Amino acid sequence: MVDYLIRILPKKFNFRAFGVFLPQTVEEARRRQSLSPVAVAALGRALAGVALLSADLKIGKILLQINGGGPLGEILAEADYQGNLRGLVKNPQVYLPPENKKLPVGKAVGKEGFINVIRDYGLKEIYQSSSDLISGEIAEDLAYYLTTSEQVPSACALGVLVDTDGSVITAGGFLIQKLPSAEDHEVSHLEKRLSEIKPVTDYLSSGIKIEELLHEIFGEIEILEKREVRFKCSCSMNRVEEALVALGKEELEDMLREGKPVEITCEFCKEKYIINIERLRKLLTEVERKKGSSD
Repeated sequence: MVDYLIRILPKKFNFRAFGVFLPQTVEEARRRQSLSPVAVAALGRALAGVALLSADLKIGKILLQINGGGPLGEILAEADYQGNLRGLVKNPQVYLPPENKKLPVGKAVGKEGFINVIRDYGLKEIYQSSSDLISGEIAEDLAYYLTTSEQVPSACALGVLVDTDGSVITAGGFLIQKLPSAEDHEVSHLEKRLSEIKPVTDYLSSGIKIEELLHEIFGEIEILEKREVRFKCSCSMNRVEEALVALGKEELEDMLREGKPVEITCEFCKEKYIINIERLRKLLTEVERKKGSSD
């Protein structure tokens, strides 16, 4: 089954909801970055969270940045309007033993920090807002951010189930948001239902689809959209060369003096790019030509 993202509308309640199922995406991130179990659990939740945030995108991308002061360090997760996801953990090898048979994501992330959301719609202006972390568990922090910073009362559940060999068994989650027309009894119903459900990975690992879980919460639902998501990095040789040109003439001259090819590794996907001496000379010529035309 391919990974996917859905938008749904409950037929009898004034809420909107999104669901995501992405075990292959999270497993690909784990494999590329050699993530420890607690690191893949944290990054997987962040990838699921940013995928849910991207459900309304028609263009552009969203970056989710989390830094709670814990041993994992900074976590970045990015999603674009085409369903492409990527992410990284600053300290991917951190190991913390399970506590009560659960990976201690909150302890690994920490809660003495912030969650930051950057929305880039391809325009001149980039929109950015943030809030404090309240638990480091990511789902609670994302719901708190949406409720306080974007003034959209929200509930969120995210989960990653990791096997004994460190691989990903399943991953996914949902985001529910209150519409302005929702009445108090509807909110009370939702709060009751959410207090009764099990962790999201319990459902996904038993074969229950994320839309079936949302149906269990709300009753009759309408699926407005379903689209594929996958791990796909936006890096390329062209972007690497643009970054080298941006460094300027002196940096490129230093690289040429060393007399060996330059190797650059993408932080997100670990793809290696090698720029040989001949290409470095052409990039330097390009920089000099641009500088000459601007003088």
